[in-house]
Amino acid sequence: MKIVYFDVENYEEQFLKENNEGKYEYYLDSNPLNDLTSLKDEYKDADIISVFTTSRVNKTVLERFSNLKLIALRSVGFNHIDTDYCREHNIAVVNSPNYGNITVAEFALALLLNVCRKVTVSYMDYKEGKVRPENLMGMELSGKTAGIVGLGAIGSAFARIAHGLDMKILAFDKFEKEEMKQKYNVTYTDFDTLLRESDFISIHAPLTKDNYHMFDKAAFEKMKKTAIIVNTGRGELIDSTALYEALITKQIAGAGLDVLEKEETITDFDYIIGLNRLDKNTLEQTIINSQLFKLDNAIITPHTAFNSIEAINRILKTTMSNIAEFVSGNIQNCVN
Repeated sequence: MKIVYFDVENYEEQFLKENNEGKYEYYLDSNPLNDLTSLKDEYKDADIISVFTTSRVNKTVLERFSNLKLIALRSVGFNHIDTDYCREHNIAVVNSPNYGNITVAEFALALLLNVCRKVTVSYMDYKEGKVRPENLMGMELSGKTAGIVGLGAIGSAFARIAHGLDMKILAFDKFEKEEMKQKYNVTYTDFDTLLRESDFISIHAPLTKDNYHMFDKAAFEKMKKTAIIVNTGRGELIDSTALYEALITKQIAGAGLDVLEKEETITDFDYIIGLNRLDKNTLEQTIINSQLFKLDNAIITPHTAFNSIEAINRILKTTMSNIAEFVSGNIQNCVN
């Protein structure tokens, strides 16, 4: 059984070596897997590949593999995988659920607090010796209304934290959890009501064909001018152009973003050295992202909400368990 792990970070190497040595023929590659990079010959007959969200595994990529049977994701989300192609060609796709519920929820709170209390702005001003208290006045969280979009495992963890901070909680989700209503006073509501009544909105929904750009110009116009939006879900849930306009016109007060549309173009070396590889939409989005970085009322981090010691260990253990189960004839955590 040949396995190729892409997107491998230094802190993952030791674990992967220890858990593959003597069991499988394996390769560790620090590069993401996408249609911009060449595929090494020794990878092409792999039975299993494992990737993180920085890879973009589309049809063009998948066609290069002659013997692929399983894609083991080191993530919960799978919108970066062409699951339709995989289904048609009998390639199983399995994910790593529930690894970062607390980790991501805590990071979402950190982003919210940062924007509300202007932590980064205060630090930069102080560092540069130009502290003006009137410019650093923030907002308390206690007593405010938190709107949570997507009350799955991560959203539920965020709700528990918000409840502990004495916040009123509104939730928008297809499925209502009685426990969340009873224990944390969560009120389920429709999307428009959540937009109108929330002081803070935290996004924890997966990206689907139905919710692409659910936060568009019309959505921002319904929000409070004092509202702050936090996104640790997927960048494509927000229309970045509409967000940029909302921020510069003060339609909303601020944003804390750990994900962006087309975020791969910011750090992926293949895009950096080959701008001619960007289509019109991707190039426009890259420009908008660069403008978002310049705003004082936006905090942007590099898709790192998942990145805690505890969460990484859970990801790697689940990945190896998924692979072992597949090799033994079982499939767990299948998403296609």
